[in-house]
Amino acid sequence: MKIVVIGGTGLIGSKLVTKLKQQGHQAVAASPKSGVNAVTGEGLAAVLAGADVVVDVANAPSWEPAAVLEFFERSSKNLAATEAAAGVKHHVALSIVGTDRSPDIAYFRAKLAQETIVKASPVPYSIVRATQFFEFLGAIADMGEAEGRIVVPSALFQPIAAEDVADRLAEVAMGQPLNGTIDIAGPEKAPFNEFVARRLEASGDARPVVGDPKATYYGAPIDDTSLNPLGEARLGKTPLATWLARL
Repeated sequence: MKIVVIGGTGLIGSKLVTKLKQQGHQAVAASPKSGVNAVTGEGLAAVLAGADVVVDVANAPSWEPAAVLEFFERSSKNLAATEAAAGVKHHVALSIVGTDRSPDIAYFRAKLAQETIVKASPVPYSIVRATQFFEFLGAIADMGEAEGRIVVPSALFQPIAAEDVADRLAEVAMGQPLNGTIDIAGPEKAPFNEFVARRLEASGDARPVVGDPKATYYGAPIDDTSLNPLGEARLGKTPLATWLARL
């Protein structure tokens, strides 16, 4: 199959393209670096010609509320129209677990808008909602720094390795459209601060990590249900200890 990965040069996209090629598919990494811009529409018709499946894992360059909403709305509408014209048989979108439960987070609102456009498109679809990636634990810690300490939420958290996200996306892309949504998450659930503390310890960062139930996540309060699957989920295979050992 010809499978076009929008955002195919990024963290998830590059891993996904590699996995799809290993399975014998014609996987194409599409991004502004390759002359394809889903927001402007540049290069979309050419790259989608003959495509069977499109997987959208693109990330917005700015998380400013208006900018991130515009990014996902414009790119999703352009993809929907161009895919329909090209006869694409399956659209796969990577989204976020809890995106419909955290309206105070601008990025989540934008991803929910993206999901709405995908569902309204005539192209059969699958939406894969993932929890936060292990790869971003360090950056999250830095955002919580205050007076030499790291203050982060104490709510339950179930992050996943990017490699496992790419594995699940590859499975979905090679399968029949779900015309629905699935959740994927890591194999372990623990307080948010525990994951962050383990990440810092593994990199030799001595800053103490404090779990505060009032600390916010991207500016919004969270609880044990905010960032985790509430029902059935497909779990990744990589525990945090295994991932940390590779650093």
